[in-house]
Amino acid sequence: MTLFEKIVAREIPADIVHEDEESLAFRDIAPQAPIHILVIPKKPIPRIGEAEATDAALLGHLLLVARKVAADLGINDSEKGFRLVINNGTDGGEAVPHLHIHLLAGRSLHWPPG
Repeated sequence: MTLFEKIVAREIPADIVHEDEESLAFRDIAPQAPIHILVIPKKPIPRIGEAEATDAALLGHLLLVARKVAADLGINDSEKGFRLVINNGTDGGEAVPHLHIHLLAGRSLHWPPG
């Protein structure tokens, strides 16, 4: 069972900012920006590279949840803005093998990122 599955099961505490039947969003414990939220599906999908065509609606839902959380935090406008990041695999920076979207904001985010 992954760390994120334990958070979904409430075996590990998290600062949850959004929850619905399909997803959970919570603050990252090692934030890389003043605002750093992780949006995850409750369904365990190891990484975006292993998502199936049948996951299409869920993947779209996760993006809409990220938009909603950004709006709730007051950063869903063109002036402030935010960045969404999905890491895939070791070289992509994946640390937990459970699909998750990083929502980063609260400072100027430069490009390229890393």
